[in-house]
Amino acid sequence: MSTPILLAAVTVIATFLGGLLALKGRDRLHLVLGLSAGLLLGLVAFDLLPEIFEMNTNSFAGVQVVSLSLVIGFLAVHFLEKTFGSHEATESEFSGHKHPINFAGGLGALGMAGHVFLDGVALGIAFQVSTALGITVFIALLAHAFSDGLNTVSLLIKSGKWSKSGFALLSVDAVMRIGGAIVGSALAISEATIGIYLAAFSGIIIYLATSHILPEAHSKHPSKLTMLSTVIGVLAMWLIIGNLGE
Repeated sequence: MSTPILLAAVTVIATFLGGLLALKGRDRLHLVLGLSAGLLLGLVAFDLLPEIFEMNTNSFAGVQVVSLSLVIGFLAVHFLEKTFGSHEATESEFSGHKHPINFAGGLGALGMAGHVFLDGVALGIAFQVSTALGITVFIALLAHAFSDGLNTVSLLIKSGKWSKSGFALLSVDAVMRIGGAIVGSALAISEATIGIYLAAFSGIIIYLATSHILPEAHSKHPSKLTMLSTVIGVLAMWLIIGNLGE
């Protein structure tokens, strides 16, 4: 079994552990979310963006194609969520608001399947570029998977829907993450095309970090420690990327 597929399976475990942590350490969840957002932002700023601008230097209408792809990735998730509902739980204990479509429902599950599949594809493609990029993407996806667990698995357990919906959602998560890694590892595409995909993926990561994870981290807790945990996440990713090399 290839490295990206094995690591995709590890992110599935991280999703479940995030849910367990939510049950046992609610008073520290905002710090975990803040750290996760910092790791994701650090991945994009310190690794993905430099890579994609080297991979693809093509321009369209006076703007680099990868810049357009990043914006399209961000807006696509935004528009899909506003149209079909969030991929997160219907009632988040952090955000204090409700989404129009239940996470455990058909469209909600489809949305979750789509975004975790893209995670897996990005992991597989990243290892095609370099082992160092693959490892940093994996670390960031661990943080993303953890935050997914905080916002989904724990809420299902507390609402009494764990036996009915929880295992089904975890199965979807596992199949789609691992399936995405298989697809990403098998794709034979040019470096320029990889750059376009990773740019769109960067836009998605920026959206999730800034419109989901950070708002929930700050919603019901003092912001100073949460901001500090976010900075620590960014600095940690800086140190990881700076010491991995190519």
